[in-house]
Order: sequence, then structure tokens, then C-alpha cells
Amino acid sequence: MITFRPLAGSARSDRIQPLAYLLQVDDVRILLDCGSPDWCPEQSTSAVTNEHLKDQAHHWQQYCDTLRELSPTIDLVLLSHGDLSHAGLFAYAYARWGLRCPAYSTLPAQAMARIAAIEETESIRDEADVGPDPDTTPASDAPDDHAMDIDDEEQGKDNSLAPERKDGERSKFIPTTFEIQEAFDSINTLRYSQPTHLSGKAQGLTITPFNAGHTIGGAIWKIRSPSAGTIVYAVDLNHMRERHLDATVMRQAAGGAFEPLLRPDLLITDAQRADAASSRRKDRDAALIDAITATLERRSSMLLPCDASSRVLEMLVLLDQHWSFARLKYPICLLSRTGREMLTFVRSMMEWLGGTVSKEDVGEEAGGNSHRGGRNKRKREDDVDEEAVGAFALRFKHLEFFPTPQALLQTYSSKDPKLILAVPASLSHGPSRVLFADFAAVPDNVILLTARGEPGTLSRVLFDRWDAAQREDTKWDKGKIGNNVLLDGTLKISLSSKVPLQGEELEEYLTKQKAERERAAAQAAAAARKQRLLEADADVDSSDSDSDTADEEDVERQLAGGAAHEEDDWEADGARLSLSFDIFLKGNVAKGATSFFRNAGREGRGFRMFPYVEKRRRVDTYGEVVDVGMWVRRGKIMEEEQENEEGKGGAEEEDAKKAPEEPPSKFISTPVNVQLACRLLYIDLEGLNDGRATKAIIPQVNPRKMVIVHAPQSGTNALIETCANIRTMTKDIYAPGLGDEVQIGQQTNSFSVSLSDELLASVRMSRFEDNEVGFVRGRITTSASSTMPVLDPLPPGAPLPSSANAPVSHIPRLAQRLPHSTMIGELKLTALKSRLAAVGICAEFAGEGVLVCGLRADGGLKDAVAVRKTGRGRVEMEGTACEVYYKVRKEIYGLHALVAA
Repeated sequence: MITFRPLAGSARSDRIQPLAYLLQVDDVRILLDCGSPDWCPEQSTSAVTNEHLKDQAHHWQQYCDTLRELSPTIDLVLLSHGDLSHAGLFAYAYARWGLRCPAYSTLPAQAMARIAAIEETESIRDEADVGPDPDTTPASDAPDDHAMDIDDEEQGKDNSLAPERKDGERSKFIPTTFEIQEAFDSINTLRYSQPTHLSGKAQGLTITPFNAGHTIGGAIWKIRSPSAGTIVYAVDLNHMRERHLDATVMRQAAGGAFEPLLRPDLLITDAQRADAASSRRKDRDAALIDAITATLERRSSMLLPCDASSRVLEMLVLLDQHWSFARLKYPICLLSRTGREMLTFVRSMMEWLGGTVSKEDVGEEAGGNSHRGGRNKRKREDDVDEEAVGAFALRFKHLEFFPTPQALLQTYSSKDPKLILAVPASLSHGPSRVLFADFAAVPDNVILLTARGEPGTLSRVLFDRWDAAQREDTKWDKGKIGNNVLLDGTLKISLSSKVPLQGEELEEYLTKQKAERERAAAQAAAAARKQRLLEADADVDSSDSDSDTADEEDVERQLAGGAAHEEDDWEADGARLSLSFDIFLKGNVAKGATSFFRNAGREGRGFRMFPYVEKRRRVDTYGEVVDVGMWVRRGKIMEEEQENEEGKGGAEEEDAKKAPEEPPSKFISTPVNVQLACRLLYIDLEGLNDGRATKAIIPQVNPRKMVIVHAPQSGTNALIETCANIRTMTKDIYAPGLGDEVQIGQQTNSFSVSLSDELLASVRMSRFEDNEVGFVRGRITTSASSTMPVLDPLPPGAPLPSSANAPVSHIPRLAQRLPHSTMIGELKLTALKSRLAAVGICAEFAGEGVLVCGLRADGGLKDAVAVRKTGRGRVEMEGTACEVYYKVRKEIYGLHALVAA
């Protein structure tokens, strides 16, 4: 039984991101992807209504609440791509919601998801107070990290949207950098086509990743279950070969060259662009290069919002090729905190790349400097001192890195022509949003969008403006590029930032901190005093029944230093009493009765006492002398070992201690009216399947059942309609909505039967894959000593029942039947061709689904035999009775499990 439930990114929905799906195979619960929504939607643009904001907040809150509830029950996590929409919420769920089950991805997907999550976390935490985790930290115990929110007066002055912002902040689930590192370190990484047999509760399942394209390390997951069959999870595929990536293997599967993904029992795929037609790749590249060149030649600048890890690579390779070929001197600026780390990792993962990226210089691939000969090539190799494979192809010598917009402005003036790639692509926060506020007001500047963005983000608002200005026949989904448009009017946005406290706010904050420290110190002192009194009372109570003296070491220390006098004040019947001792006496000694040491005239005054220490034997209950020195030496050795293990992290901790403490600061959100005067252009560089590829690949894969996810209403209907018009395509197609649960397969009743020893001895077993199968025919008998029925073999010559309801004694004896056999398995013509080549028989495909086999002769095949698959479970051989015929038939039998009845 298979149960499928979309947690986010369902079909027939305008909100197709993020992606997260719960797949249950028998008792194993699998989470397919764990993406995060855009935490910073637009709140002040006229294109976004209050209803839209409420719907968006409800959308992600509902998703997060559901994921938080299900996380402790998940048994397996599979991540398909290394971006925020597929893996952005994994770190928070791992750290805070108990998602501690085994997780798998490819190595590049793990690293890219980590980089994207760190970039997102640091950017949001620099602009908004996400606060402590509402699930685990009480409000009164929330840690103070030298940040405070603006007061009510300032909210009304500088932050007219503070209530909405506050509500949004309470709904954000942003992990810390340490939590991100810990979560992604726990992921198990696999290579492409590497089958992995799971253990634990998921024992019996086998998972295998295959290349999906679109992002480096993007995976199609094949899940093999002994009870549910083969399940393929394939979302966000790219059928086109790119500069840095090969096309998805699903395209090869459709062409008949990649068998592992053909004919799955269940295919889970998306129809995001099933109703759209993409423009040609060379047209998109030419439009991008022309737009950049024209902008820079006008001495203007271009802002290109991009992601932090995955799709930015395609643009960087393209830009570096063009800069090398055209010998441009304008700077390419990448605004990202993790840009260098991302490229360093990619250079070490060349085996995961494809396309035109190789050890050769990308400038030569673009057609430049290819005639200079080997001497210059060797010189260039000597100039680049990098051992990583692919150092030439991915060195990006024209690229400059900047962590913040302020660092960029310190290097280049706003009037200098330049190409700026800034994260994130949604323009919802971070460097790209800060630059947009000033960039859009400069005439002749160009903003180039390469992705549409989620609904409610600034990038989606700008895309809608651009799309509305295009003619109907030049829309992006009609296979056209479109034209740039001139923006005009005013766009109201809000900019969030973290600023240091000054003046009265700083004094108020310091006064508050001082008062809190004093209050905390007073509370600690009161708690310590209370603890001492409790311990003293406990010692007095125990002294009534125990004659042991004070601690030996304390007394020896008192003897060495002379008589020590200590005064202890306490309240007793409203009067303060004071006692003085030559040695310290614990407990409330004043509450005792009359004593030998009391003076009738001065109550409460104690007399001096001569100290006495009882010498205790230093042996344990077994008579062993305790060697204290040995334990001290062992403790020093353990401390040295621990210091050696923590040696690497010690330097980092010292640097962290030496780092200057962050000054007190506050978070503000300032409304900004942006006067639009720049130009806007959209070029599709998302690297995804279009409708033509989707409608061609899926019918060729030919799944037995299919679930559509991650698709709008139009795309879902387009794919279902296409599949309905194909006769051989399955009609079991599901398109569940958000939260809908789909059950695939049927519940069967199982019965327990014990096999007799005689039956097991008579069964002929044949091996098939990892199992052994055999044909069984017998008779059910019962025993008085056991409640479980027993299956015994039929005696020789016993009649076979013709009806299940007819008594055996009334069935006439039938004639002896000839034994027959059953073949289990599915013939794959490519596998048959390989086996025939091993035995010396040539085989060639001569048409759709026909394999012609025979001995090689001059100009053709001798004694040819044709093998074709005419239907499910049916194989036909056509040819004369010859040696080739029987050899081919033998090999066909060898590809199946033969079960004799």
C-alpha cells in the first residue's frame, strides 16, 4: 500500500513552492524534499493586497505546523536539489522539530543546500529580529544578543507596517549557522546510480539517485520496495544540455537507452511548465549578451538578481565565456557572502559537471585564442596555480566578490558601468533589494530577471509588470524572448536594516542592561545564601544523630592560619543576634537549649573551643588503600588528550573571544518610495523542462500509475489531457491538492499457512533477483494439535478440484495433465542484445521494439531471428528452426525465472 500526501507544492495550485511531500510505503514514512517558503514577502507594494499577505502567511504557517507535527514520525528524508525550495527548511526541522531520521542526497546537493541556507540565514538575521525559537524557549528566558526592537513611538514614525512585520516574524523559522552546519553534516551522500539498501525500519527498501539536470547534483530518486514495486520521484528536470550540466537521464530513458527508469509502478513528477513552450537556447543566450553589451556601452549598469548556489553557475560560465571572447574590461560583481565558498567547492566537484565545462579554457571553447598554439597554452597552465581539476574552466578571472552593497560602493562608484549579480533572486531581502532601491531610479539602468519568483515577492511583482507590457504573441511561454520595457511611476517598498543604538536609546539600553545584571546578581546571591542555610540546617540535623566532626581539611587549614573568627547574622524573634567562634560552626546553633558553652548573662555568645579531628583510616570497604596520586595523574593524562582533540577548535574559540563585541543595535523597517526610471527585461534561464519535453518524455517512460505535483492548474490539466489522448498511457493519474491524501494500490487480506516438510522437499525453486520462487500445488489440512492450517502436497494421481466450493469426494477423476511452466520477469531487449553478443550472436535493432539476431555474414545476418515484445508479458520469436533460434530462446529463458508446475 502506498499513501501520498503533498505538504507543500501541490498540483492545481498557484503556490507551487516550496516542495515537500509525505510518501508512505507500507509502514515506512518518507519525506520527499523539505523546502522553505520566501520568509520576506512584499508588504507595501500596491500589487500585493492584504488578502494576499494573509493567504501567504497562512500558507507557510500551515505547512510549517504540519511538518513540525510529522517530523518525529518520519523514517527517511530524500532531498532532490540543493536549493531553498527543496531543502531550505531541513536544518530547522532537524534542529528544532525532531527530524533526526536518516537523510540522503548527492554530495553537490548537500553542499549547495548548505551554502544557500547559510546565505539566507545570515541575510535575514542581519535585517530582522527572528527571535528565539517559540517552540522551545520561553519568552522570559529569551537570550539578549545586543539587539532591541523599536518602540511604539518609532514604529509609528519609521515603521508604519510594524504590526504586519511583527506577525510575519513570529511565523519565520530561521535556523542558526551552527544548526545548518550540524544538520547538513548528518546527511548521507550518494553518487549517481549508486543503489543503497536501507536498514532499520526502512529495511527492504533500496534507493538510487540519477541525474536530474537543472542543478549540480540534482537527483531523480528511484525507490525499490519488495511489496510496492518501483517508485520514481522526478521533479524539476532539464532535458537540455547546459554549459555546466548534462541533460537529465530521463531523456535517455525516453529514447530507450536508459532502462532503470522505464516502466515504474509509480511516477511522481511535476507539470510546472506543461502548458509553456521555451524559446531556443541560442536565442536566450544571444538576447542576454546583447542586453548586457548594449547597457555597458551606454555607460550604464545592469542588475541581475540571482540565487546563491545552483543556477548562478550557468550564468557565470556564460558571462566568463563572453568576457574572454569579447575582451571586455567592465567588472562582473557578485554580491554574496558565500560566493567564494561556492565556487571553491564546485571546482573540486568537476566529476559532477558536464556540458562544455572541462579542463580546457572556456575562452577557447567560445572561439577565442584557439590558434595560439601549445606554447601559450602551457604558459596559461603555469600561470594558474591550482591543483583542482577544472581550474581553467571555472577560474572566472573577470569575477569580483563583494559581501555587502557597501563594499561594492567603496570599490566602484554608482556611475561606473558594471554588471552586478546580487542575491537573492526574489529581491525580497538582502543585497539585491538594497541595490534595487537606488538602482531603479537611474535612467538607462537595466534590471534583468532570470526567474519569475514566488507570488508575493518583489521579483514576481516586477515580472507581472513586464509580462503585462508584452504583446500576446511575444509572451515568454509562447517560445519568444520579448522586449524590455521602461518602468515608470512609483513603487513603495520597505527596507529592513540593523542599526546601532545612539543617544538616549543607547543610555536607556545600557541602564536596562545594568539593572538586569544587578538583579541577576542579587538573585544569584540570594539563591546561594539560601543554599548555604539549607546545607547548614541539614548538617545540624545530621549532627544530632552523628558524632562525626567537621571536615579534616578545613580544621587543618584553621590550625595553620590561627583561630578564624566569623560572624553570622540572622533574624530571631525580631532581634539580631551575633555569635563569634574561633572555628566555624555550621547551622543555627542559637536554637539549641542550654549548653555547657553558654553564658547565662550573654545569651547567644559562644565560647572558644579546642579543635579535635578524628583520624579516619584511608582504606575502602575492601581494605584497599586509595592511591589518590594515581587518579590525579590519570586525570592530567585525560585532560591532555582532550586538549589535543580540541586543538583545532581552540584557535577559533580564541579568535571569537578576541573579536570585538557587537554594539547594541535595533532593527528598523523604513518605507521607501522608489521612483522607477530604469528598464526591465525577463529572460528565462531557470533550466527546466518545457511542455513539449514533458509531454514527450513521460509517455515514453510509461509509468503504471502517476502522481502530478508542483504544477499550476493550467499545467496539470495540460499534462492530464495529453496523457488521456495516448492509448498506451496509464489512466491512473492523480493530482492531489494541498493536504489531500491519495492511496495507491489496494488492501489485500493475508492468511498464514504452514508448509509441510514433504511439500518443501518437492518444490523446485528458481532464483529471481534477490528472491527464490517456486510453484506450489497442495491441499489444506488441519490438525487438532495446531490452530494453523498445513499445506500438504497432492498425492500422485490425485484429482484436481474444478470448483472451490465442490467437495473433493464428488469431483470426477480427470485425465493426467502435462506439466507446464511459468516464466517470471520482464524481458529487456537491450539486456538480451548484450547476452547474445557474449555468446557470439550479433543483434541489431531493426525498427521500433524489434531485435534481429543472427550470425554475421557478408552484407547482413545469417539465420536471422526476430524478437519483439507484443504486449505485457508476451514475447514473440519469428524465424526458422536453426541453431541461432534455439540459442536465442535459451538466452531469453535465462533472463527469466522458470517455475515448473
